[in-house]
Amino acid sequence: MVSPYKKEVVGARYGLADWLMQRLTAVVMAIYTPIIVICLLMHRPGTFKDWQAMFATTFLKLATVLFIAALIYHAWIGVRDIVMDYLKPASVRLTALFLIGFFLIACFAWSVAILWGR
Repeated sequence: MVSPYKKEVVGARYGLADWLMQRLTAVVMAIYTPIIVICLLMHRPGTFKDWQAMFATTFLKLATVLFIAALIYHAWIGVRDIVMDYLKPASVRLTALFLIGFFLIACFAWSVAILWGR
């Protein structure tokens, strides 16, 4: 017999871990923001070559990749929760999650290619 006071957990793993990860990714993005603002103020890029020179340092490339990864994971958690809440048919929900996940991974790969490509 199931107790009326015991809630059975079903579905996706919502909870503290996702909440903490979203806060952690927000902290990473908040730390990156003043770094990029300082770099922009120091370099004042006006041309494509100026932008390339600014992002030529390994530190800024790594910081930017970390920022993009945090942004994409942050977006994934938020969008996934919205999709799980509002798209009820499983086939529609899984299709939407697949397409969104594919899009976010493609955006990350493209960003890394832009930063580290020649």
